[in-house]
Order: sequence, then C-alpha cells, then structure tokens
Amino acid sequence: MTDEALLTAAQVSKAWPFEEARKLLKRYPDGKPDGSPVLFETGYGPSGLPHIGTFQEVLRTTLVRRAYEVLTGGAPTRLVAFSDDMDGLRKVPDNVPNQGLLTAYLGHPLTRIPDPFNKYESFAHHNNAMLREFLDRFGFDYEFVSASDRYNSGQFDDALRGVLRNWQAIMDIMLPTLREERRKTYSPVLPVSPKTGQVLQVPVEVVDAEAGLVRFEDHGEMVESCILGGNSKLQWKVDWAMRWVALGVDYEMCGKDLTDSVRESGKIARALGGRAPEGMIYELFLDENGEKISKSKGNGLTIEQWLTYGSEESLGFYLYRDPKSAKSLHVGIIPRAVDEYWQFREKLAEQPVEQQLGNPVWHLLRANGERAGAGDKLPVTYGLLLNLVGVLGASASRDQVWSYLRNYVENADPAAHPDLDKLVTNALAYNRDFIAPTLQRRKPEGGEVAALTALDEELAATSDDATAEELQNIVYEIGKDPHYGFEQLRDWFKCLYETLLGSSQGPRMGSFIALYGIANTRKLIAEALG
Repeated sequence: MTDEALLTAAQVSKAWPFEEARKLLKRYPDGKPDGSPVLFETGYGPSGLPHIGTFQEVLRTTLVRRAYEVLTGGAPTRLVAFSDDMDGLRKVPDNVPNQGLLTAYLGHPLTRIPDPFNKYESFAHHNNAMLREFLDRFGFDYEFVSASDRYNSGQFDDALRGVLRNWQAIMDIMLPTLREERRKTYSPVLPVSPKTGQVLQVPVEVVDAEAGLVRFEDHGEMVESCILGGNSKLQWKVDWAMRWVALGVDYEMCGKDLTDSVRESGKIARALGGRAPEGMIYELFLDENGEKISKSKGNGLTIEQWLTYGSEESLGFYLYRDPKSAKSLHVGIIPRAVDEYWQFREKLAEQPVEQQLGNPVWHLLRANGERAGAGDKLPVTYGLLLNLVGVLGASASRDQVWSYLRNYVENADPAAHPDLDKLVTNALAYNRDFIAPTLQRRKPEGGEVAALTALDEELAATSDDATAEELQNIVYEIGKDPHYGFEQLRDWFKCLYETLLGSSQGPRMGSFIALYGIANTRKLIAEALG
C-alpha cells in the first residue's frame, strides 16, 4: 500500500476515527496557526481507580489521533491525560481501606487528602499513579497533566483572572440551567477555605479580577481572599471550559451523560475568548439487563475481569465498534469479541486499502505504533476452546488442553503459539466460573438415539487422522438422512450440543471431534446413550 493510496482512501473513509479526524482538518486546513501540535485530551476523575471507561476514552481518542496523522501525512500531535485532582472529595469510595481517614477529609482537594493505602503523598497521587500504570500497561503514548499541579503552580492563574473578568457572562450562561435553589448559591469559582482547607460551595463576589481577589462567607465569617496559586477550584463546567482554553485543547470526546456539559462549557470557552474543541459524544455502557452501568452499583465489568476471560485485543475490538450505540458490558460478550477480532485480523491482509480502513483491526494495530499482524490467525477459535474445556470439566489444566490441541494444531507448543496459549488460560478461567457450573447433558430421545449410534459406528470406522472437514461431512450426512427424523440440520446439531456437550449451542462438530479425538468423542456418545 502506497502512502498516496492510503491518503486517498482515508480522505473518504466512513470509519468513525477518520470521520472524527476530518473535523480537525476542517478546523485547521493549514495546520494550527502557531505551528504547535494538535492537542487531544482525555479526562480522569481520581476519586476512584481507573476502569474500563477510562481505557475506552484513551483508546478511542488515540484512534482518532492516529487517523488524523494519516490524513496529514504525520502532522505533530499530543495526547494529554488530564487528572481532575483538585476536586473536593464528595463521598468516600466503597473499595478503599481506612474509610474513617477519608471521611475526616470530605470536601478537601483530592491531592490534600492522605493516601488510605499509605503508599503516596495523597489519595489523588495514589490514583494518579494507578492511572499512569494502567495506561502504560497498554502502551499508550500520552502526557500526564495534574489539575492540582497547574492550579498550585500558578499556571492556571491567567485563566482564573479571565474567569473573574468574564464573571457576569459566565453567570448568564449558567444560571438559566440551574434550579432556583441552586442559583442562590452558585459560583463559577469554588474558593478553598483558609480556615478548614475545604473546597467551598458558597456565593462569591468579585473584588479585584486582576489581583484574583474575591469575597465570600467562610464558616460564618465574611472574608476576602485571593483565588490564585491553588486557593480555589473552578466549578465543573467552568473548569472544563477554562482547561480547554488554557491548554489549547483541540479534541476531546465524552459520554452521552455530559451532553449538557459540552454545550454549556463550549459557551463558556467562547466567553473566555477561546473555542471549544472538536469531539464525539459516545453512548454509555449497559449491563446484561439493559441498565446503565454504575460504579456504585457495581453492575459493570472491570478491565481485570475482561482480561481474566478474554484478550486485550478483544477488548479494544469491542470498544472500537459503533461508539455511538449503547453497548452491553458483561462477561457473556467476551467469547464472541475474541473470535471476531481474529476473524477481522485474518481478513485484513487480503483486503483492498479502502476495506482495510473500515476494518477495526487496522486501527487497533496502529494505535500504539505497531503495524504488523495483518493476516495472522489462530489455529483454534476461542469458541472451540471453550467447548473443549467444557467437556474436560472445571478441573481441566493447561497441560491437558495442550495435549488435546496436539490432535488439531501443527507444532502444538505454547511457545510457538503465544496468543493461543493466553487464550487457553482465559478459557480455563471462563469455563471454571461460567460454563462448568451451568452444563447439563440431557438424554437423547426418539430418533436421536439411532442417529448417535450411527455416528458412533461411522467414527469407529474412521481413521484417527481424518480432517475436520471429513468429520464434518460424516456428521452432516447423518443429520440429512430422513431415517432419523430431523426436520432441519440444526435440530441434529442441537441434539449433539445438548447430549454430548451439555449446552444449547456449540462449535462445528467436525472441528470439535478432530480436536477432542475420535476415541474420546465415542466415549461421550457412549455416556449419552448409556
């Protein structure tokens, strides 16, 4: 593929990362006027640990960043992972130790609260370290920026003066969006109490914008205080707008729940003399019951859970697709995501360039600078692996699975197939936790008995080195024989899955028999008939 062919295809590609990247081309047809890199931003609230939502926002933003680089022939870009760690602690998370310690610091900036894990100088420093470790684990190229560092060092002071200068314009934008009760106490600036160190939600009067002086009530006493140098935090929507203007953010995406915030922060950015970034509003995750994922409910799926039962690539693949459609997020979606990822990866090498750009794997392979891997395939699908370990039972071992893989896979050595070996570990965990407890084989009935007997006889007369295709043909012929009374072939396959595997669905039976072995399959049939 030539660079020219790639650029031509990218300019018209309907893949969403290119559609998003073209917004930036429209914004800056000749690059940024000052020649600086185009700045992409993602946000993180460090009152909790990083999670799947954090991952998907950085991944999706990175995909837009890479698409923009293709469209511009490698124009400079930056990605900032911004931590909103100047925020006051609103509630104590359920999943941290030393809850009493944190309760004593409610309302204090997150970087001024002791670390309940006793590892870092503050709670925010702990969670920021977890964020960086988390992003580094996946190889993301980013720069970390802390709100507290910017506020405390004075780097946001000019932007804060801009908020004070444009106070009335900001109030005119915000007040109509608030309930009457909230309007009485609303302030764009949240001063830090000189008495208690808490971030205060109180009405504020501007005294001197250039000096940063404001007047407010602090625990019953009217005080004048300078909000510069880390002595204040802006209210959320004002803070977001100020950050866009102060940092020069050109692109930031967010979830549908922030639709109103995007609109109002965009207006405030204009009031501050700046411009809202380009961006995409993506749909939120749903659980298996179609309810919104909630951290407090714990009805979601963590990164650790996904990587216990599936691969990192499959997670990226799942998050790539249809970002503007709501997505179910539960363990049941993982096996299909794993197999679809590898199907798309295998197709990639043979596709013309315009189809490659619509292939999720093309984008995922380039996300962190690696482009190799097109055309790679697994010798065994994840679905077939799950059927194998399901038959082997909850106590199946890695070595046991590899001993069966030798029936089916050339050079069946974990070192020769590292991706497959990782999936063996995933499959054993998935089987132990979700498949083995639910498997229940039923007795064959009516014509099923004769059909299974016929299959056993055919397998007895078949060579051990028969191919999966040859074995599949044997299964097909029995199912099509009207003597056994199956109205449709799928009824025969359903019988095989339910009587031999204990599941309502399953793999290509020819592939399964080749993997499990003819002799072992005949034992399964004997158990079913017995």
